Amino acid sequence: MQKRFYNKESINKLIVVKKPIFFSSNFYLTRIKKKYKNKKAGFSGTLDPFAKGCLIVAFGQYSKLFKYFSKTPKTYKAVIWLGVQSESLDIEQIIDIQLANRVDEELIKEQLNLLKGDIEYIPPKFSAKKINGKRAYELARNGQEVELNKSTMHIYDTKFISYRHPFITFETSVSEGTYIRSYAQLLLEKLDRVGTLSYLERLNEGKFFFDNEKDLDPLDYIDLPINKYFGITDWLDTGKKISIDYLENKEDGKYLIILEKFFSIIQIENGDVTYLLNKVNKL
Repeated sequence: MQKRFYNKESINKLIVVKKPIFFSSNFYLTRIKKKYKNKKAGFSGTLDPFAKGCLIVAFGQYSKLFKYFSKTPKTYKAVIWLGVQSESLDIEQIIDIQLANRVDEELIKEQLNLLKGDIEYIPPKFSAKKINGKRAYELARNGQEVELNKSTMHIYDTKFISYRHPFITFETSVSEGTYIRSYAQLLLEKLDRVGTLSYLERLNEGKFFFDNEKDLDPLDYIDLPINKYFGITDWLDTGKKISIDYLENKEDGKYLIILEKFFSIIQIENGDVTYLLNKVNKL
């Protein structure tokens, strides 16, 4: 058996990969780890196996930065297949296919334009939402009843692409936590039709776009204000507690401190300074 080689030391690396269709995000991450010979890696923003597209992957220390990245709005390209019913609201769990009557194209454009702003919806039962500690899709695939509470998604913009019966293609820019499968069902209700998603591709997450897995500088994507530090660099290097007196901005909040070889993320609260991340090596 061929022995796999991994780097003993984790590299710091931030890239965007393009997940193919019919791979889970976790399975594809395993492939990316092997490709870059590094065990310590994570991703942000799970894509359904049925979906493809932009997946942010970080190695080493950079895997701790996901919650500080600006990742909205997310933009998706989607195709609705009219006349098809599916338990999963995509092509993975199709239960019926019927011929569908045509829809007036202007009505599609009108309803897409109206489905903007804050919208209440029920997440799909085949989703990663947790119910009593278990993923909803795990319960659904075991034939158990799944009841999910209403959520709110924000639709920043929608763009009609084409209507070639029975397929409606559109793009939409949305907030985190939005399920395009649920959005498609809301549109179908307005059109008085049944259907399901037959294609879904994530084009971007905020400023993150796929660009042949090019190395990215995390400092270009961290959504925190920069605070100037006037103290001794070794204190940040070793995680020694620092006084607020050595910071330019003393207001409560989370801040980024950028030094020559590394950066730190701190929090100021009631005059006390704590590390969220004391030392992350720069690219």
